[in-house]
Amino acid sequence: MASGTKNKSGGSKSAKGGSKGVKAMRSAAAVKKQKPWGTISIILGLVVLAVVVIGYSMMQVNKVTAWVPSESNQDPSEDISGVTKVKYEAAIHVKGNQRVAYDQSPPFGGPHDEVWADCNGMVYPNPVRNENMVHMMEHGAIWIAYNPDKVKGGDLDALKGKVTGQDFIAISPYPGLDKPFSIQSWGHQLKLDNVNDERVDQFIRSLKRNNYQFPEPQARCDTIPGSFDPTNPPPFDASPMPADAVKMDGTGASKGQVNNGTEMPPAPPAPSGSQAPPATGAPSGQQPPASGSQPSR
Repeated sequence: MASGTKNKSGGSKSAKGGSKGVKAMRSAAAVKKQKPWGTISIILGLVVLAVVVIGYSMMQVNKVTAWVPSESNQDPSEDISGVTKVKYEAAIHVKGNQRVAYDQSPPFGGPHDEVWADCNGMVYPNPVRNENMVHMMEHGAIWIAYNPDKVKGGDLDALKGKVTGQDFIAISPYPGLDKPFSIQSWGHQLKLDNVNDERVDQFIRSLKRNNYQFPEPQARCDTIPGSFDPTNPPPFDASPMPADAVKMDGTGASKGQVNNGTEMPPAPPAPSGSQAPPATGAPSGQQPPASGSQPSR
């Protein structure tokens, strides 16, 4: 009997040992089957971050290209709120002693002086004659005009920073402007209150040298020597408009000469005691038509 009892006890111990082994094996298998959630979380996080970065980059690219003129989008400024558009006839010239009764203030099209203002990144410290500034816009330039009583200090520096070192753009004070500042191109104007408004850059990108929107795609921005002095330009005239001012339809002005899309400049002043030579061709250094340039509208 004792012997049987002993055997029974041994069998029980053996069963218990086997049970523990099975449990240990199951536990080990369970450990092996656990997924590396930490690693998976890191990988998913990196994927999400990559998607966000790529998406943001594409948005930034789209923000820029949305304002680039193209055959299918000839006037991106149509998507800028607040832009005033007026269609003007080109190449209507006045003399240096004539004034134009402009329909807008500041003007952004219409009859203008036969000499254009220098517009290669010019920061004019004093107001410049309207008739010269309008002519530079006919050449594809942007004009930033600001009210000197409303735009000063850091705000003025911010606007100047958009001009300095750039081509086909100029800035000048404009007394009596009804807004702090305005931006003009030929046939387009945008008046704004805040120099940090995103529409400033949108306007410049959309319309500076936009061959679809200004009359003379091959015109230059630097002035003919002896015709316009950027260090001492003709001053802005705020006096009452004279009765003989040239009208917006060109009454009292003359049609300008246009050659191959580029306006012929006035003949340079003759030396004292000599006769001025006639203007017979494009000025020395005139830019040739750009290959594949887009026609103006």
